[in-house]
Amino acid sequence: MNLKKFISLALFSLFAVNIQAQEGYELWLDYKEVQDRTIEKNYAAFLNNVDIIGNSSTIQAIKEELQLAREGFGFDDSETGGDSKLIIGVQSKLPSSLRNQAKTENLEEEGYNITSLKNGKTILISANSEVALLYGTFGLLREMQQQNDISNLKIEEKPKIQKRVLNHWDNLDRTVERGYAGFSIWDWHLLPELIKPEYKDYARANAAIGINGTVLTNVNSNALILTPHYIEKVKALAEVFRPYGIQVYLTARFSAPIELGDLDTADPLNEDVKQWWKNIADEIYAEIPDFGGFLVKADSEGQPGPFQYDRTHVDGANMLAEAVAPHDGIIMWRAFVYSEEDPDDRAKQAYDQFIPYDGNFADNVLVQVKNGAIDFQPREPFHPMFGAMPDTPLMMEFQITQEYLGFSSHLVFLPKLFEEVLDEDTYADGKNSTVAKVIDGTNSNKKLTGIAGVANIGTEKNWTGNPFGQANWYGFGRLAWDPYMDSEEIAQEWLRINFSNEEDFVKTMTDLLIESREAVVNYMTPLGLHHIMATSHHYGPGPWVDDLGRPEWNPVYYHKADKNGIGFDRTSSGSNALAQYAKPLEEKYSNPETTPEKYLLWFHHLSWDYEMDNGKKLWDNIALHYQKGVEQVEEMQATWNKMEQYVNEREFKKTSMLLEIQLKEAKWWRDACLSYFQQFSEMELPAGVPEPEHNLEHYKSIDRPYAPGINPSW
Repeated sequence: MNLKKFISLALFSLFAVNIQAQEGYELWLDYKEVQDRTIEKNYAAFLNNVDIIGNSSTIQAIKEELQLAREGFGFDDSETGGDSKLIIGVQSKLPSSLRNQAKTENLEEEGYNITSLKNGKTILISANSEVALLYGTFGLLREMQQQNDISNLKIEEKPKIQKRVLNHWDNLDRTVERGYAGFSIWDWHLLPELIKPEYKDYARANAAIGINGTVLTNVNSNALILTPHYIEKVKALAEVFRPYGIQVYLTARFSAPIELGDLDTADPLNEDVKQWWKNIADEIYAEIPDFGGFLVKADSEGQPGPFQYDRTHVDGANMLAEAVAPHDGIIMWRAFVYSEEDPDDRAKQAYDQFIPYDGNFADNVLVQVKNGAIDFQPREPFHPMFGAMPDTPLMMEFQITQEYLGFSSHLVFLPKLFEEVLDEDTYADGKNSTVAKVIDGTNSNKKLTGIAGVANIGTEKNWTGNPFGQANWYGFGRLAWDPYMDSEEIAQEWLRINFSNEEDFVKTMTDLLIESREAVVNYMTPLGLHHIMATSHHYGPGPWVDDLGRPEWNPVYYHKADKNGIGFDRTSSGSNALAQYAKPLEEKYSNPETTPEKYLLWFHHLSWDYEMDNGKKLWDNIALHYQKGVEQVEEMQATWNKMEQYVNEREFKKTSMLLEIQLKEAKWWRDACLSYFQQFSEMELPAGVPEPEHNLEHYKSIDRPYAPGINPSW
């Protein structure tokens, strides 16, 4: 090859890598070049002199990650740093001289120590398993990415939740229900022969934040995934993920024995049905020994389940649990259920169906509960089930993809939402019985623990569509590892890793991220309003929708606006959903004067002229919140415009354009909702709130027939 051609190819390669980084493909594993010469020499001294004990696929993954970090940080291999050294090894395999330097007795299988020894000349990563060593390696690299001082490290970490899982709502045709970042990354047609590099990079990204499981298929499931043709494909993915400590799970369609097994029933108490599921489990585990188990959506939104055979959720879950138990598998049984036959209050139905069976589920069953009782709203009180089932392991289900929060068009930092829910006190076992303590097993009589996040991942070059959507995937992983982490700390960490360590940037953008969730609540659903999105796709406002086939599908069901007022009465004079919460909360929230304003209209139907704490009428406060949401987005725009020097050109321009969409749609939300509600309040808009640009009929006429994320089977 002549020199000219070689240089051209090299330049093209560098250009391609740079473009890929600018698109955000590397996520939080973009090891940016260290500019500070002193820091660079210090880090290089350790990463260029590494002793890794072991020879497995996980150890190889550690070696590869360290090499990627060396190359990304821009270290010169000649900088050995004298006697500086990084040692990585399972505690039982360390030399005797090091074995007692970092205790691992309390770290269990996934915890790790990072310890500085010999006056900072040696860094030791130790653990009880090789996967934990991988977590520790990512922990050390995270310190370096933030350019933290590593001269005297004493880090001891272990996950507080056992099953930390992403739920992919991906269909076999590669569409993604509630997916806003392109098609599914799982190319089922070309598996198992074609293993795309994205699969490994997906595993690396998840391992770096401690996620240890992935559900590959949609909860609205297709029984075909359980056939040998697809299990061969799942096996190929499992082999890619295994070195990174990630188990694969599948969704199980409850009617699969009928659809695949030539049975005429799926009755969970039928012996032939039980045996069919045992056979399926045995076949899967024969191919994938570390298969995690099944996630099941049953008797909800048209999905088959045990109810059609006059059986219970316990009957269904325990039958499947028995099938996977010999293989140490688990069942994640979703509690998202509601029925048109129970029009009283959709918020009460899951509680009513599950609470009577507390303590009756098998030990390898996790009941997976959404964070709130309705459906991933911009703000909801915590689900009352979290305070009422001490003898059943409850698995938190958060939604990372922004189904009700503007899709990938809107910048919304969800770790703030997650933190708010986790910090809520259930009062189930006296004061300070937080939701976090329920899901990590502190306040439970069962010790199987889990947390799930509905993924926002697709074939977009940056995985998530909106560059800041990555922060929600990252933040979920960090909170899954430690549900007591502060969302502000997570924001700072992510900003430093992904953009810049400059304090002016980090401080300013942290404030923007933390404020962003409150902004979307203000311009969509202030003061406890909820589920007033447009029908089906849930994009944009639709508080007027009242013609759908089931009452609880209609936004008017939730806000109940009329000439007398607005809001859903869930006190004893209404649906009495408050009785599902512990007495201190029931008593506090029964009175509108002691109900937090953020939940006011969730629990109360109040007159338009109800006087609030600030002395203003309810109507004025609603309008001012909508206006404040718009102003907050304007502030986000102004802030971002000052950040150009800290970020690459592509991400800056894309985020700028997306913020323009967000502002346009915040105004749309404000004007449409206030136009609709004003016809009932018959009050003027308060000072500072502009008149809507169009009349109500204009807003009602807006249609989005091809909004993304709709399940093609609907």
